[in-house]
Amino acid sequence: MTRRTEHMVFAAFASASTTKTSLGAWMHPSTDPGFLSAEYYIGLAQELERGGVDVLFFDDRLAMPAAYGGSTDPAVERGSRVVKLDLVSILGLLAGHTSRIGLGATYSTTYGAPYHVARQFATLDHLSKGRVIWNIVTSLNQDEAENFGTDHIDPEQRYDRADEFLEIVTGLWESWDADALELDRATGRFADPAKVKRVDYTGEHLSSRGPLTVPRPPQGWPTLLQAGQSGRGRQFAGRWADLIFTAAHSLEAAQGHYADQQRVTAEQGRAAGAAKILPAVMIIVGETEEIANQKNDFFDALSDPIEQLIFLAEQANFDFEQIPMDEKFDDSWLDQFTGTRGAVEAFVKAGRAKFGPDATLREIVKARSMTAGNRFIGTPEQIADTLEEWFDNHGADGFALMPSDTPGSFEDFTRLVMPELRRRGRIPELTDGEGTLRQRLSLTDRTQ
Repeated sequence: MTRRTEHMVFAAFASASTTKTSLGAWMHPSTDPGFLSAEYYIGLAQELERGGVDVLFFDDRLAMPAAYGGSTDPAVERGSRVVKLDLVSILGLLAGHTSRIGLGATYSTTYGAPYHVARQFATLDHLSKGRVIWNIVTSLNQDEAENFGTDHIDPEQRYDRADEFLEIVTGLWESWDADALELDRATGRFADPAKVKRVDYTGEHLSSRGPLTVPRPPQGWPTLLQAGQSGRGRQFAGRWADLIFTAAHSLEAAQGHYADQQRVTAEQGRAAGAAKILPAVMIIVGETEEIANQKNDFFDALSDPIEQLIFLAEQANFDFEQIPMDEKFDDSWLDQFTGTRGAVEAFVKAGRAKFGPDATLREIVKARSMTAGNRFIGTPEQIADTLEEWFDNHGADGFALMPSDTPGSFEDFTRLVMPELRRRGRIPELTDGEGTLRQRLSLTDRTQ
């Protein structure tokens, strides 16, 4: 194994809500219940920034989970992803209370308008002095479509629309040259008209005239994050993403995804390695192995099988109440899923790995709840060893940190693991945050 010389990148994956992937975590004693207050988000961002985490980004969804049982009632009763606050408001708040950490918001290309998104993220990039990230999603659920009074569209069309969306948004970000603003009081000339251009884009799905009403963002293009897992999703990520959020439940799987994404990125005309790949990990750390295992056992005890099925139903866009819980899971069910089939297949694979090829849905849910995300459990030294193994063996350029509880697990990570990684030279010394996020993460300039 050859030690890589660059630094690891760490992104904290949070939710403007009680929980995200850590189902039941709102009941954890280390979870702050103040998710409707400004202080909750300010405190979280400042804690992560003090610890040296590079990025804080928030997931989003445009509807309550309603696929399981055909109702939102099971999700509301359990607090399963039913609250999602507006992220642009939160990022604007955090821009004024932090100075270094990257700030990311999820925004859909399916139900948004390119001009609106371009203006929001350009404004936030100015207010944060070049620290904003757009987590690009295409939205996949029928209940989201119904909230916007439209029909659910198939994955291929969603990505075709998303390509046009990005072409418009990035064109609008470039509609002002970097030196267009003059602000010359002596001559009364505010900006050079020759350096502010229309976009005049017309595609199959979208169009926009431009120019944007916000001068060019400090990063040029705000940093782009994407989590495509399918072949089409990886192609989209290869073309557009600076940071790629992935899911892999072993080092071997992570290495395979890493190598394939490098290939796809090169096919899109970019240098291999142009985008940094961040597998999702849930880190449960304790001062001793015994403490870490006790934390893990306590977290598992909070798991609710129905909540797991609510999550699966949301991902698959399918009512899992139809599937018998105690019969062998039949793969023919997969053909009925219209959402993210890959997420469900990961659940099935984990269940069969633990309980055998005849695993039932109940066993599949149980196995997955015990290994939510890719879970690393141990002391700071053991966690650092595992992170280094994945990093040096080209399974990752860094990691997306999934909380078991918020902010408790993030506080444990910054208090215990980050100092150990800094001692090993795997992350940089803390700085004042000079330069843009792109510059600090050594991301390429994407402007044309």
